[in-house]
Amino acid sequence: QVQLVESGGGSVQAGGSLRLSCAAYGYTYSVYYTYNNCMGWFRQAPGKEREGVAVIDSDGRTTYGDSVKGRATISKDNANNTLYLQMNSLKPEDTAMYYCAASGRRVCTMGVPNEFRYWGQGTQVTVSS
Repeated sequence: QVQLVESGGGSVQAGGSLRLSCAAYGYTYSVYYTYNNCMGWFRQAPGKEREGVAVIDSDGRTTYGDSVKGRATISKDNANNTLYLQMNSLKPEDTAMYYCAASGRRVCTMGVPNEFRYWGQGTQVTVSS
């Protein structure tokens, strides 16, 4: 059973930046879990549906949601099995719980929660104006 643990959320003023991290634990068959899996970030604000933010596949190809394009960068450190999301120029509408997810496959589709098998517990991002 893979466990994903997010960190790095917090409160920031509009225009600021945050870097979210997601560490993968508990894998059995592959030392480099992030290397072999398509992983992504989702977010969910109160009263809204879960929204895809970005994904990065096993080959390092990235896809971003329209709402964060140009402001977000997803990356991964395969040696440490850690996924990152750098968010810049934050806006109040970025306020949400941010979730890390792993698909269990080498490729996945941005913004489709059903394609992701494992989820973290979430980290809260609050942006004030």
